[in-house]
Formats: sequence, C-alpha cells, structure tokens
Amino acid sequence: MTHLAIALGYKAVMNRYKVRFTSITELISDANKAKREKRYDSFLKNIATPSVLIIDEIGYFNMSKEDANHFFQIISARYEKSSTILTSNLIFSQWAQVFGGDKIVTTAILDRILHHSHVINIQGESYRLKEKKESGIINSDIYKFGVRTSHKIAEKQEVV
Repeated sequence: MTHLAIALGYKAVMNRYKVRFTSITELISDANKAKREKRYDSFLKNIATPSVLIIDEIGYFNMSKEDANHFFQIISARYEKSSTILTSNLIFSQWAQVFGGDKIVTTAILDRILHHSHVINIQGESYRLKEKKESGIINSDIYKFGVRTSHKIAEKQEVV
C-alpha cells in the first residue's frame, strides 16, 4: 500500500504538483508540537498547502481523543481543497478504535475522506512478505507469529 501511495505521489511530482509524504505518527506528533508551541493555526495552514498529502500507516497505533481531533482538523483543512492519500491495514469499521474510540469524530473523518474518494482495497500478502516467502526466508523462526485462526484477518484498504 505504501509503495502504491509513493508511486502516486511520484507521478504527481512529475506533473509539477507539490506533494508531502508523512506517517500518521509523525503527523500527529507535529500537530501536538505545534499546539504546545502555540502555532497550531500555522501548522494547519501549512498542512493544507501541498496539492497531495500522503498519510501512511493509519491504524498502526491507537490515538488519544485529542490526537483524533487533530487528525479531524487536518482532514477538514484539506477537505475539498486538495488531494489526500491514506494507507491503512484496517477496514473502515475498525477505524473508531484507532481514533480514541470516538465514533462521532471517526464518522466525521470518514464522511470527509469518503465523500470524493476512490477506495483501493488490496487483499493478500504484503509485497515485503511475498518477497521473503519467495526467497525461502519466510519459513524461518523470525516470521512465525503464532497467528490465531479464530480471528478474522482484516482486509487492507487504501483511500485515494
């Protein structure tokens, strides 16, 4: 998913669009720092500037309610003004747990994200894991996670 997002960003750069790539962790950290330093409005204005903003790895950590509100502000600042590419390994119904368990904020975020979006749902093994499997490394002990088969594996989704 990240690879596809980067490729889309590269294509945008080649067409002279301003692109910024960031992980969700870095983005929220920057938002919190801007809030502490009393330059939050400037941060939101700056994050709305690129024609394309790529936010990677949504769902790899759960946010506090304050962090979820920062993310909502970022999405709102960009809504209907510029393009945002998000990568996540979670289906949308699982996003509330990521955004501090706040279903209202999550609904507001998804409403803005999905309004003009193209969702690319990628199923199957990750590119990195596939490479390791083909090289024979996947059978080594470092890739044995003891996955429980009773849990449904989430489909990977990407919003473009």
